[in-house]
Amino acid sequence: MSTINSQDDEDTFKILIATDIHLGYLEKDPVRGNDTFVTFNEILDHAQKNEVDFVLLGGDLFHDNKPSRKTLHSCLESLRKYCMGDRPIQFEILSDQAVNFHYSKFPWVNYQDGNLNISIPVFSIHGNHDDPTGADALCALDILSCAGLLNHFGRSASVEKIDISPILLRKGRTKIALYGLGAIPDERLYRMFVNKQVTMLRPKEDEDSWFNLFVIHQNRSKHGATNYIPEQFLDDFINLVVWGHEHECKIAPYQNEQQRFYVSQPGSSVVTSLSPGEAVKKHIGLLHVKGKKMKMQKIALETVRTFHMEDIVLADHPDLFNPDNPKVTQAIQAFCMEKVELMLDNAERQRLGNPRQPEKPLIRLRVDYAGGFEPFNVHRFSQKYMDRVANPKDIIYFFRHREQKVKNDNDLNFGKLVSRPTAEGMTLRVEDLVKQYFQTAEKKVQLSLLTERGMGEAVQEFVDKEEKDAIEELVKFQLEKTQRFLKERRTDAEEEKIDEEVRKFRESRKENTEEEDEEVREAMTRARAHRSEDPVLVAASSDEELMDTGMRDTGDSDDGLPATVRRGRGWARGRARGARGQNSTARGSSRRGRGKKNFIFFVLQLLTFFFL
Repeated sequence: MSTINSQDDEDTFKILIATDIHLGYLEKDPVRGNDTFVTFNEILDHAQKNEVDFVLLGGDLFHDNKPSRKTLHSCLESLRKYCMGDRPIQFEILSDQAVNFHYSKFPWVNYQDGNLNISIPVFSIHGNHDDPTGADALCALDILSCAGLLNHFGRSASVEKIDISPILLRKGRTKIALYGLGAIPDERLYRMFVNKQVTMLRPKEDEDSWFNLFVIHQNRSKHGATNYIPEQFLDDFINLVVWGHEHECKIAPYQNEQQRFYVSQPGSSVVTSLSPGEAVKKHIGLLHVKGKKMKMQKIALETVRTFHMEDIVLADHPDLFNPDNPKVTQAIQAFCMEKVELMLDNAERQRLGNPRQPEKPLIRLRVDYAGGFEPFNVHRFSQKYMDRVANPKDIIYFFRHREQKVKNDNDLNFGKLVSRPTAEGMTLRVEDLVKQYFQTAEKKVQLSLLTERGMGEAVQEFVDKEEKDAIEELVKFQLEKTQRFLKERRTDAEEEKIDEEVRKFRESRKENTEEEDEEVREAMTRARAHRSEDPVLVAASSDEELMDTGMRDTGDSDDGLPATVRRGRGWARGRARGARGQNSTARGSSRRGRGKKNFIFFVLQLLTFFFL
């Protein structure tokens, strides 16, 4: 990576880089409720003090797809406070802004709007938490864009082919081609890359003179065969990739040995899961670009709540713990208390040197109790730390290593075992849960018309994006298509022959994944259109947040709905939201996973009753 000697001359871009701010995370928590807002202010304060040319955000500015009034108000307040002013903008945009911001009603960069006084432009792609949805495919970033406080870019106009057109920036003799791609389901984007359906357009003139900066929000770590985006998929002309979505801070640019570009992973600015990656110190980056050279300066965030984590394997301490001892549980509890006290002491020493850091730390002690041990009462243990830690109900996490037999190529060695820990906070894929449900279901409730893949997509839209008509429209769509197929085949009106033809038709659809994806998209479009045409839903949408507050069971004091109404209207949705851990302090990552899984199975049982 080339270095820059003079960092403040007229040819040097200064860009503040951050991702995954998750505004509104745990906003109802009495201790952690303001963490995201305080840190967002710190990020923008760094931008103002360093007199950056612009701020670049890598997705998930908001934690919820439909952020609350409090979250939106705090975000607007911060952007107006730090990003508006008289300081002149030192760079210009050379590309066609009608192409760069084609989804906006005001398709030009906000600092060129004569009605606004912008001193620090903010450019952002959307993430998987705040992605466009609904009949009009809008997201919270579009509200900020319409208000003139943020420039939302990187939206794809098509789900069949993606052409990424860069925003072309120039400051003095330095030119940056800024590419962006908002969050897309990883499996779909993976297939599109494999099928050569993703194209990064390059400037027509002097294409080698541009510094190519690409911001993306996808899985970087491999979570499945196609549930991530390999770095090798990206074009090798890129100079730097800013990778959002992954929360572990790896902001120092790392060079890909094959493609030769650099990758910077800023990570999140708030701890949203009690996992090892989140325990890494949080940073944002100050990127300097001059010509084709760059330098990334790490800036430690001082207002982030500290998170200390440690693992204990009870079987590794035979001198301390004997599972046959009737008092071993008390001994384990005393040992855990000692460990927690040590982590609290470390947290206090760190905080003494930083008065801006929140007083109560996050503490996580993971205890592997495999080997005949029993867990103690976690709730009783938590009571001792109610006034000392920010997450008293999640301090202790008990798990047991799973033992898996290893196969040898020649024979099976039953004596050789390998330990595999239970994955904490694993990503739940709805498609996998649907497949698991129907694989274990009785024969009479097996899918005969729909495929697990299509049903998984529809259930995900229903659970995560609140598309209430998604499943019904998918069933109708597949039924109509199957009926047309049977008519074209002139199938005899015998039940056995009809069943056989339907089975063959279903299997052919399962093999053609692209056609099935198109069917699901058509069904989702119908669902959104149906919702926009429904007079009851249209009338209700005028008070959308009032209803959603009840359905999420967030307990707003100003929502005007009694608790009984909120529960009656939104029990299912509240379960789904709570299972994802967005509005609860009491749920650990493993419990959130089980909650979402159980809710999805509950939805599938209802579908079995109504549709099968």
